[in-house]
Amino acid sequence: MTTSQTSGAATGTGDRSRPRAALPALCATQITGWGVLYYAFPVLAPHITAATGWSAGATTAAFTVALLVSALTGIPVGRVLDRHGPRLVMTAGSALGVVAVGGVALAPSLPVFFVAWFLAGAAMASTFYQPAFAALTRWYGPDRVRALTTLTLAGGLASTLFAPLTAYLVEHLSWRGTYLALAAVLAAVTIPAHALALRGPWLAAPPPMAKTGAGGPSIGRFRPFLLLATALTLSSFALYGVVFGLVPLLVGRGASPAAAAWALGLGGLGQTIGRTLYSSWARRTSVRIRTAALITAGGVTTGLLAVTPGPVPLLIAIAILAGTVRGNITLLQATAVTDRWGPAAYGRLNGLLGAPVTIAGALAPWGGAALAGQLGGYPKLFAALAVLSFMAAAISPGSVRREHGEGRKCAS
Repeated sequence: MTTSQTSGAATGTGDRSRPRAALPALCATQITGWGVLYYAFPVLAPHITAATGWSAGATTAAFTVALLVSALTGIPVGRVLDRHGPRLVMTAGSALGVVAVGGVALAPSLPVFFVAWFLAGAAMASTFYQPAFAALTRWYGPDRVRALTTLTLAGGLASTLFAPLTAYLVEHLSWRGTYLALAAVLAAVTIPAHALALRGPWLAAPPPMAKTGAGGPSIGRFRPFLLLATALTLSSFALYGVVFGLVPLLVGRGASPAAAAWALGLGGLGQTIGRTLYSSWARRTSVRIRTAALITAGGVTTGLLAVTPGPVPLLIAIAILAGTVRGNITLLQATAVTDRWGPAAYGRLNGLLGAPVTIAGALAPWGGAALAGQLGGYPKLFAALAVLSFMAAAISPGSVRREHGEGRKCAS
């Protein structure tokens, strides 16, 4: 069967019989999953260190382990998704996430805390954007950009809702009680949603076009793929370094911890705003231009945070703008494979692409904190991260072959 035939079959199946509840269910589970497994930690980390005596570096390292595990398990999870669909993977991942968050909350020692975050990493790989993107890419066919935009619009609300919620809960509960409450929310929302709403048909995908020509290299070893992975990896480190460095940057410039937490949450609102613009942006730009422009914009907003001393409301406004760019880049990454190589075996290829990108995001909290100490503070760290984004933007045009990339628009 040819790639075009495969796409047509998938599209036809998606149009006629994709599960109607899948998109709203995935919107709810992405908000909840990201909120509990990811965005709660930056808010709770200072409370964890204060209550336990564990060092900030050690607690952050445990969270970094989760993100590394998520990156490394994303590739086999993608293969399972291609063959069996999202229902089993995402339901099991949700249940594992509940166990992991409960383990984090009840951990009596630092080694147990690390083990719980290790399990949380496997849950992230099975429930976060990549499996949800794979499901919607297959079920929605040429309508995938609209579906992915809707999903990420909802996902952008995770920090907006859960950062303030977590801050509120920890004022009335201990950090352990807060994580237990969040584990209950995760169980109530994600397990039934994934089990009941992801019942659509799923035909095992054939392997993608493995050759670029007779005897040519596989896509994963093809130069444009490697350049794309490099550009997105550098950009990911920079963007997630900003996410985890934003609170200490703002506190160092006079913001209260509560105001800094709100700034982090409002950055999520900026992500939501940005994602409303992506579909129109995709229709009007080539893949090459879109990729370079958005990564460059990430560097510009990071540079603005580096050089702007205040006042705090202006810094919060820039944080919202940075979130707007970050939201667009999420969709850029979600469509990167299909824009260049089509939807066949999306799960495997996106897992392969996502592994170094997620590893960079995983190393960003620890690496950013270490670099801030070496460079002399968070303003200089943000300046370095801006330079890193500009380097990624310079690399990115090579990820699209000129004869195929120029003028090509993304399906909407």
